Amino acid sequence: MGLTDKEKRVKYTTVSIPLTLYNRIKKLIEGTGFTSVSQYVTYVLREVVASHEESKYEEPFTEEDKQKIIEKLKKLGYI
Repeated sequence: MGLTDKEKRVKYTTVSIPLTLYNRIKKLIEGTGFTSVSQYVTYVLREVVASHEESKYEEPFTEEDKQKIIEKLKKLGYI
């Protein structure tokens, strides 16, 4: 996985991780398309951040969850 033209133009900063974690990641990406630990970590962080951003817009409870809560409240006499 080489850098795209867009990635080459992006400004970067440094983030520190424990050396033991760095070495584990380095071993993990051997034989994959990732050419560096930084590239892999960037990929993983993008996935995690995107997942958290998506979860902000999801309802915290499903309709089934809501019905279970209502039933419990009824059984407890609150509704």
